[in-house]
Amino acid sequence: MTLPSQEYHRTASIDRADWRLTVAPMMDWTDRHCRYFHRLLSPHARLYTEMVTSAALVHGNRTHLLRHSAFEQPVALQLGGSEPAELARAARFGEDAGYVEINLNVGCPSDRVQSGRFGACLMREPALVADCVAAMRAAVKIPVTVKCRIGVDEQDDYAGLQQFTGLMVAAGVQVLIVHARKAWLQGLSPKENREIPPLNYERVYQLKKEFPHLCVVINGGITTVEAVKAHLQQVDGVMLGRAAYHDPYVLARVEHALYGVEPPDRDAVLQRLLPYVEAELAQGTALKHITRHLLGLYQGLPGARGFRRVLSEQAHRSDAGIAVIQAALQQRHAPPAAA
Repeated sequence: MTLPSQEYHRTASIDRADWRLTVAPMMDWTDRHCRYFHRLLSPHARLYTEMVTSAALVHGNRTHLLRHSAFEQPVALQLGGSEPAELARAARFGEDAGYVEINLNVGCPSDRVQSGRFGACLMREPALVADCVAAMRAAVKIPVTVKCRIGVDEQDDYAGLQQFTGLMVAAGVQVLIVHARKAWLQGLSPKENREIPPLNYERVYQLKKEFPHLCVVINGGITTVEAVKAHLQQVDGVMLGRAAYHDPYVLARVEHALYGVEPPDRDAVLQRLLPYVEAELAQGTALKHITRHLLGLYQGLPGARGFRRVLSEQAHRSDAGIAVIQAALQQRHAPPAAA
């Protein structure tokens, strides 16, 4: 295992406050349209791309895969892979494209990811992960971070996570994002792996106590402002996942609690989004690719169902434009039908 020099470690400093509030990388969800929308709700949250494989960046359409807007910043690129030299090249592409962090996926349990020898199965090969991290650290100046689970399959004790973390720190990791569930690599779907293995927040708290100089971010099952604040008493940062997607306004509520930012009016958020939508439509983006991320904006409020119905029924049309969003907003404020 080749590690970066100590001199490099000293020059690559981070500000832990940058990871206080983050939104998880989620396949098929956190694309650039989703991230633009989330930024309207949360000025401070650190956003993450969907996972992109290092092979796709090295051999595929990098311009398309790395496309993002400056408005999304700070935004991190999550990579999947297990070949150090290839990951180093992909990390350089990400840095050159303007991403502020490279994150290595060591947490996804899907069969497709396992077949490519990356994701959660890499927790069985911590020395290889350390080599990957070291190669990326040597290739870029921006932080290289790791997102992992607390364990996999029968490897489900604190000692295994402790050893893994020690190797990550030795390789130069300064930020570790830990999904507080283990992963079952066989027998459970990715969805079931997000729900069935029990959460063990205490194990992540213990990790922070043992590695006080490491920035530890906790992920998994966090849905409320109160939970965010409680976790921040124990670790450096919180990563919201599905809650931020299905009820995106939770980001505004957390912003208010952590930073004192007045929550924006939801209708005003939509109005601020319209110029972006118009620009994207002019470039050939289909409206449905943007509006699918908006469905939860009015979660729990009167008229939310009507808002979702209009978007779901009309945004898929080939000629759909911003009038669909305006119609959905109008439906959201329509008086309830008489009984």
